[in-house]
Amino acid sequence: MAGGVWGRARGAPVGALTLTALAEGIRTGQGERTAAPSKDPEPKPELEPEAEPGGAPTVPPAAREPCSPPHAQDPAPEGPRQPPQSSWEEGALSDLALCTAACLEEAGLAGTQAAALALSSALEARGERLEEQVHALVRGLLAQVPGLAEGRPRRAALRVLSSLALEHSRDVVRALLPCSLPPDGTAAELWRSLSRNQRVNGQVLVQLLWALKGAAGPKQEALAATRALGEMLSVSGCVGATRGFYPHLLLALVTQLHELAQGPRSPDTPKVWAPSHRGPPRSHTSCTVEALKALLTGDGSRMVVTCMEQAGGWRRLVGAHTHLEGVLLLASAMVAHADHHLRGLFADLLPRLRSADDAQRLTAMAFFTGLLQSWPTTRLLREEVILERLRAWQGDPEPTVRWLGLLGLGHLALNRGKVRHVTVLLPALLGALGEGDARLVGAALGALRKVLLQPRAPVRRLSRELGLRLPPLLDDARDSVRASATGLLGTLVRRGQGGLRVGLRGPLRKLVLKSLVPLLLRLHDPSLDAAESSEWTLARCDRALRWGLLEEVVTVAHYDSPEALSRVCQRLVQWYPSHVPRFLSQTQGYLRSPEDPLRRAAAMLIGFLVHHSSPSRVSSDLLDSLCQGLGQLQSDPEPAVAAVAQVSSQQVALLARAQGCRRRGLRFRFPGLRRSPARPARPPPVYPDSPFQRRSLAGRWGCPGPG
Repeated sequence: MAGGVWGRARGAPVGALTLTALAEGIRTGQGERTAAPSKDPEPKPELEPEAEPGGAPTVPPAAREPCSPPHAQDPAPEGPRQPPQSSWEEGALSDLALCTAACLEEAGLAGTQAAALALSSALEARGERLEEQVHALVRGLLAQVPGLAEGRPRRAALRVLSSLALEHSRDVVRALLPCSLPPDGTAAELWRSLSRNQRVNGQVLVQLLWALKGAAGPKQEALAATRALGEMLSVSGCVGATRGFYPHLLLALVTQLHELAQGPRSPDTPKVWAPSHRGPPRSHTSCTVEALKALLTGDGSRMVVTCMEQAGGWRRLVGAHTHLEGVLLLASAMVAHADHHLRGLFADLLPRLRSADDAQRLTAMAFFTGLLQSWPTTRLLREEVILERLRAWQGDPEPTVRWLGLLGLGHLALNRGKVRHVTVLLPALLGALGEGDARLVGAALGALRKVLLQPRAPVRRLSRELGLRLPPLLDDARDSVRASATGLLGTLVRRGQGGLRVGLRGPLRKLVLKSLVPLLLRLHDPSLDAAESSEWTLARCDRALRWGLLEEVVTVAHYDSPEALSRVCQRLVQWYPSHVPRFLSQTQGYLRSPEDPLRRAAAMLIGFLVHHSSPSRVSSDLLDSLCQGLGQLQSDPEPAVAAVAQVSSQQVALLARAQGCRRRGLRFRFPGLRRSPARPARPPPVYPDSPFQRRSLAGRWGCPGPG
């Protein structure tokens, strides 16, 4: 076939006749090579092809063979030589592809069927494996398409690929995948052309899905399939072809993100991921995210993408330690804005829950947990079956599985607007408060808060159960746990402020008084979330117990005012005199805190409590212990802490002196005298200003701070 397709004489027949002639030439060539090898040492060079007027430019033969095997160019052995078979085959198939392109260009869409028949006829006549023949054709197209002019010649060549994929989609996908990694502009153009053909795109997407699911981990074939999916799904209207396997594709992409997050980070992975970009993606992870976003957007679920962006879900989804949190956010967004796919997703998740692959199993568990927020979806299974599965997760040795089981219990118990399965839910939630994993404790605290927000919540029972479990969490070393535990206490107080009917003067009142000192000191917590949570909870306590100290609490929280703290201590000593020794003992424990603001606040609180206390309410042993603790604090490396400790030590000494005077007065008091000797007034403590950063209210409203 000297000269190729573009060198044919003007006026030559086109359409099916040309294709048939070319196919017949391939058959004849195949028969000649089988019958007798050529005796010529080298094939005669082809004539230089002529370019047709208005046609595409001629492409040199060398450009048509970029993917030819290395052995095609090795020197032949001595003796009778025959033409290089691979080179001849690829050249012939390349001519066949280009001839088909020319025929499609001239015959229009009507020639597509004839082109497909001619291609199939020629391929079947080769007598070899069909996959190898399709690969040779696709390589020919990859070599020739860059040299074709934009417009009809280029579109016609791309329609050749669609015609070939109509009958041999699996082989076309296998031939194109190796050229998609690293990213190749021509391969991307071919993928997009397949995506625009509605007769072909569904078959190609299915083959890419199987290539993505077939590889265990982020292997090369899976990565290439992900990039190809990203190119195809970016074409408008292609997502409609995923009907029937949309849940499979969505779960496969999310699982691929888990594999990429757990694998080693490639050096080209960007630190800051752009929400959208043009051109080839910079990393496999961002390419997978783009494919997932295109899948959701093309299906009309743009709100899911927006919710994920606003909640930081995409960043969590690609993180090694936050992937499952991203999956939970994605499931929640789909429950809210894409409920038409929930049943299909739920059904596809069930077999994955027992997968031996950790990435697939954990991703499915997280999705399953998130979908339990949808009551219509959970009706696909009996609640007893779901409960049994979640309780089994609670006994798993892996903390991540227990965490997901705890979240699932909370979703299942609260997704119908009322608390259900209390006998199963509460023991699991309360037991998780003693876990060492912060995720488990945080999930339990969050679920308990949701329980309290439901109508007819078990406030009295929770007040009794949390009496021993909650106070230690207010001083937990983990910032998130402290903030959540403090917020749960505030929610419990708000729900129980009705009075005696819900036991405000019983277990709940005891819990509040036991937590009062930690709440006051945590107003100076280095964690902003914990400090704000303490302020909010104290405001709830002030309203429930009618203290009238809201202004003082806010002033202490934001301006560290000694005067406001003095008024708070005066009211507490006045209303709860029997609790003053416990207040002082609790505060003494914070003198050894590693945080400078907490040590300073504890020393100041001791000073004001001692100043407003009566000598009869504080034992001498407690005063000795306080004096010893404050004495050690006077040598603190932080000067502000040492200064406050010195002032508070003076208040302790004054109270001890007042106790001595009282004892002497009682010893010499006459029986007929009812009035005790007058005690000299103790001067109030004066503390220097705090050097630590104060939380101004101006920042909350977006206003700049002073100066």
